[in-house]
Amino acid sequence: MTNKFNVSALGITASLVAAVSMLILGIFGNLGIYLGAVDMMRQWHMFFSLTPVGILTGMLEAGVISFVFFALFGWIYNKIS
Repeated sequence: MTNKFNVSALGITASLVAAVSMLILGIFGNLGIYLGAVDMMRQWHMFFSLTPVGILTGMLEAGVISFVFFALFGWIYNKIS
């Protein structure tokens, strides 16, 4: 029996984890915690900032990128296995 990923479930789960992580990072950044990580996220994500709109757009961007990457990974894994 081969193991197959549920591609949509993998993508949605990764998307949710990325969005929640970005929210937590935005909250911590506004509290002055983990400013090094906040600076890295500003460099890597074009829509992320410490404003409420910037946090929401960063969450959306991280969620979309994660969904695409992990769904593609799951699809490739299913084709190979």
